[in-house]
Amino acid sequence: MRSAVRKYLRQLTLAAALVLAQSIGAAEGDPAAIRHHFAANGNFDEAGRFAPGAAGFDIADVASAAQLETLPTGVKGLMWIGLCNGAEAKFVERAGSALRSRKLFGFYLMDDPDPSGRWRDACSPDALRAEADWIHARRADALVFIGLMNIGDARSPAFDDSLRPERTHVDLFGVAPYPCRSEWPDCDDTMIGRFVAAARQAGIPDQAIVPIYQTFGGGTWRTDSGGRYRMPSPEELTRMFRVWAELTPAPVFDFAYSWGAQHSDDALSGSPALQSVFDEHNRTK
Repeated sequence: MRSAVRKYLRQLTLAAALVLAQSIGAAEGDPAAIRHHFAANGNFDEAGRFAPGAAGFDIADVASAAQLETLPTGVKGLMWIGLCNGAEAKFVERAGSALRSRKLFGFYLMDDPDPSGRWRDACSPDALRAEADWIHARRADALVFIGLMNIGDARSPAFDDSLRPERTHVDLFGVAPYPCRSEWPDCDDTMIGRFVAAARQAGIPDQAIVPIYQTFGGGTWRTDSGGRYRMPSPEELTRMFRVWAELTPAPVFDFAYSWGAQHSDDALSGSPALQSVFDEHNRTK
């Protein structure tokens, strides 16, 4: 199974990523150079400017084709879809509106898709595949991304193997250990290794993994043990980068969650100290 996944990704994911890398100025043919940076939520300030660019982010969280066209030179958009009903009319209208944009990086099909329907509305692998195939048939260089849902817990994470790339034709998969919690004196960096191992176990190849860094804390978020999350310190964030780099040294992009607040929490947009750490990281990687 592993070899089949790698063959699929060589033919589709890496080829698409290389096309995009050329357009953003990375070295042609060098997978290690394909390294871009995304921060979700609240990307645009009151004047409509792409705020995360000040911290070296070059992929924008966009919700419409119109937002794509406002992006500055060197920035491309990852367009949110969030439907998981297959290639039906609403999907075709939303995704199709962006297909001709030169500023399109790809599509964020779904966050935490749940094929079982146990935790949220069911999102089947077949529906994701239909959406991914529709996009790939019309825009070969557009990457298709989902954020995986942990169906285990922090100590023993697990991912649904029915979402693996040869089943869904999704290109890239976000893996999100959030190791900084108020009940722990230090961020538990060992969690990152456990989550990557669980993704591999579910059939996600290393080159298809997108690291997701924790950049939120407080608010109404609750951990799986009933505690609270906390923002990492600059030193803890730097250590997080180092652990991820050892496990996934050349991802197509990495992901800060979150630029904007989601649940009355602290987030990256309100932390100049963490933005400075990202600025150095993003401009040198």
